[in-house]
Amino acid sequence: MGTRTIIILSDAMLCHEAFIEKGAIFAGRPRENPTRNIFSCNKFTVNSAVYGLEWRSLRRNLVQNMLSSSRIKEFHSIRSQAMDKLIDRLRAEAKANGGVVSVLKNARFAVFCILLRMCFGIEMDEETIEKMDLITKNVLITLDPRIDDFLPILRPFFGKQRKRALQVRKQQLENITPFIQQRRVALRNPGSNNSAMRFSYLDTLFDLKVEGRNSAPSNSELVSLCSEFINGGTDTTATVLEWGIAQLIHNPNIQSKLFDEIKSTVGDRTVEEKDVENMKYLQAIVKEVLRKHPPTYFLLTHAATEATTLGGFNIPIGANLEVFLPGISEDPKIWSNPEKFDPDRFYIGKEDADITGVTMVKMIPFGAGRRICPGLTMATVHIHLMLARMVQEFEWTAYPPNSDIDFSGKFEFTVVMSNTLKSRIKPRGDTR
Repeated sequence: MGTRTIIILSDAMLCHEAFIEKGAIFAGRPRENPTRNIFSCNKFTVNSAVYGLEWRSLRRNLVQNMLSSSRIKEFHSIRSQAMDKLIDRLRAEAKANGGVVSVLKNARFAVFCILLRMCFGIEMDEETIEKMDLITKNVLITLDPRIDDFLPILRPFFGKQRKRALQVRKQQLENITPFIQQRRVALRNPGSNNSAMRFSYLDTLFDLKVEGRNSAPSNSELVSLCSEFINGGTDTTATVLEWGIAQLIHNPNIQSKLFDEIKSTVGDRTVEEKDVENMKYLQAIVKEVLRKHPPTYFLLTHAATEATTLGGFNIPIGANLEVFLPGISEDPKIWSNPEKFDPDRFYIGKEDADITGVTMVKMIPFGAGRRICPGLTMATVHIHLMLARMVQEFEWTAYPPNSDIDFSGKFEFTVVMSNTLKSRIKPRGDTR
């Protein structure tokens, strides 16, 4: 495609060979459009960094200090508060709209609030959150693929787009840098009122020692790293929840069975994170949603760091690998009735899949190998808890009533439903 050699994989065995057996060779990233480099600070983020010392330092810091199982558990109170806010927002919206709510918008807001608190360590008012959310969306829109990604010769014709990107980056820096400065001052003055702010991702970045360089990250680099942390987990998680609720509406028997499991597990009290471990049907539903509706059609592009072979074919250095996920997760050679949404395939043990792809690739919604999404554990915690709370509190039905769900998708950074899901909700126990 243009100046790029692109290889599209849709075969499970080839993906395992590329990302597990030859993981180091295919752990590179492609050359990026200069517009993207504006936002990544010349590839100074975990996802964009060149495979090597800098990438290892950034990823190790993120995983060890923020995304380990023990660290994730420390933020459980933040998630609990966000879940209560989510339920309150759904109730208020339903009351104002005859019981009808928007699934994606509310799910996205809840996840965004959690990640903001984890990233900056402070609670923001709703106006600030919405402003930050708008900036985030503008960045994602600006980063949409363009034809000059593949034909650099056309870049002179995209001057307006580059100018717009610089404006968006300026807004991003102007809005996020003050939070960075406030945090830096608070940490230097532990006796101040701000000292009560909880631990955050930003705290781990101020004095981060990155192999191969002598200086700590600059403010611009801190903005890029914080934005990556927030962006990476917001739309992907919210998208999975929208598809999940759509499937529960389309399959009311599955929704009823899930509610029964929740009821038998926690009784009348509110679902907590620790309860999820005992909800095998909930886990099966989430796994089936991830199989049937991975957040994106394609993984982030990989690139060969050296000349090699794949499936017996010669692969030149720098060749880009694109993985078409539905080609694997709906492959009839490795799944029975792959077109059917069937949590029982996991619940009663008819089939199973390691979503990390280490033992065998059957579904890899978070990627596989050395550049697997580091937020996998956190994302699954959020999805399980949010879905459980939403089903515990409300019965979800189609809107308009008795209408069919349109399961076609469209690409908007993630793969969202072509028609944004609206649902009529009824509080559990409400007999009206």
